[in-house]
Amino acid sequence: MKKVVLDTNVFLVSLSSKSKVHWIFQNLLEGKYSLCVTTDILSEYAEIIEQHMGTTASESALGVIENLPNVELITTYYKFGLLKDEDDNKFVDCAVACNAHFIVSHDKDFKVLERVNFPKVKVIDTEQFKQILSK
Repeated sequence: MKKVVLDTNVFLVSLSSKSKVHWIFQNLLEGKYSLCVTTDILSEYAEIIEQHMGTTASESALGVIENLPNVELITTYYKFGLLKDEDDNKFVDCAVACNAHFIVSHDKDFKVLERVNFPKVKVIDTEQFKQILSK
């Protein structure tokens, strides 16, 4: 099973059944991949979902993912600081700690990781993720 870290914006837009990327959340519910998160990532998910969709949606979404067997709560012991945006570094640190196959994001700030040899972290967009899951 692929270990994946989802950027907050990708996770947020995947929640709505009206979204063109709702398949990401559906595949998570169906156990098609393993979602790796840290407490910092879960906190950011909750905060952003609440801002965009309200408290009930935030509590429901977090309640679901916290109880899925294919969601791994990761503890990071080292902060690599590879990205300029300090908020985004938590996703990289999580990916390294859990040996994730990739981070799914459309954030251009993650592009710098292509030039980093160690630790090697692969970043893909939602279309690439869809192709990988359909294999």
